Amino acid sequence: MKIKKENKSKDFTFISKTLFFPKQGILVIGDLHLGYDEMIKEQGINLLFDQLEETKKELEIIIKRIKALYTLKKIILLGDIKHHFQFQKKEIFDLRNFLKFLERYLPKENIILIKGNHDTFTLKDYKLEDYYLYENLAFTHGEQDFPELFKNKNIITIVTSHIHPAVLIKDKINIKREKYKCFLVGKYKKKQFIILPSFFSIIEGSEISEYKKGESYQQLIPKNKLKSFETYVVGRNSVYYFGKYGKLNN
Repeated sequence: MKIKKENKSKDFTFISKTLFFPKQGILVIGDLHLGYDEMIKEQGINLLFDQLEETKKELEIIIKRIKALYTLKKIILLGDIKHHFQFQKKEIFDLRNFLKFLERYLPKENIILIKGNHDTFTLKDYKLEDYYLYENLAFTHGEQDFPELFKNKNIITIVTSHIHPAVLIKDKINIKREKYKCFLVGKYKKKQFIILPSFFSIIEGSEISEYKKGESYQQLIPKNKLKSFETYVVGRNSVYYFGKYGKLNN
């Protein structure tokens, strides 16, 4: 398989696990699931990992890299910002801590929060949006279908997350197998879709073969459509093009 480095589009670029639109100055971050580490600790597993601090460290590197080359105008969190479905005091504390971190780089009106299915919270100074429109771009979590996005002829690209896309890469004799986060890029209902991997690093994600029939995200983009999407695998130092997703996940 011939592997190509990075995405060559001038419209957007992949920076580690994030998506950046240089012209618009928009940084997009997929599912953070803040509080996932606490859930594991509650189950009695000794996890020597501070998810909040590691998330901030990773993003600080990415933001500094962007600001060295471009103007950063907006940050969009694509939903599932926290993990528990119910209210958890520690998660809300971590969420506010994280937003204060982002406010070092942008005023809060330029930090957009998209509502995910895990985001059962309200904040006094932030509004959760079902979707956000900017020029010819639309940003939504990806669980719920909003028909108006498809009817809007001005929208060319829809950016989602939610399904935590990943790909299992194996050697020719199927002994060594490793799963990697990936971006998926393709067409659905005449719109270009860019699907982001989850940002939190505790779990890599899911292959489409692991998606169970009837799960909510299939209402937006069916499993058979995802097979035709282009795959961009997140490596340690770069993002690599691996071809059609269906050919990698038979």
